[in-house]
Amino acid sequence: MMFSLSTNVLRGLKIRRIQQITARQRHWKHSPDFHDKYGNSILVSGAAFCFVSWVFVCTQTGIEWNLSPVGRVTPKKWRED
Repeated sequence: MMFSLSTNVLRGLKIRRIQQITARQRHWKHSPDFHDKYGNSILVSGAAFCFVSWVFVCTQTGIEWNLSPVGRVTPKKWRED
């Protein structure tokens, strides 16, 4: 009995709180902020910078990318002493 009463009270408080928040947001005038104005352009420029950086690293730095040595390594002649 007590448990069901407390859950009903809490459920009612949550619903009232949600209704208050939605009513407040309905009357709130939304003006564009920094993220609304520049968010997508910053995201695209960051992705382009990352892509260009990786292309440079992969093509220009001369890093060996652990490629297979098959066909490049030839065995030495065996010396018989």
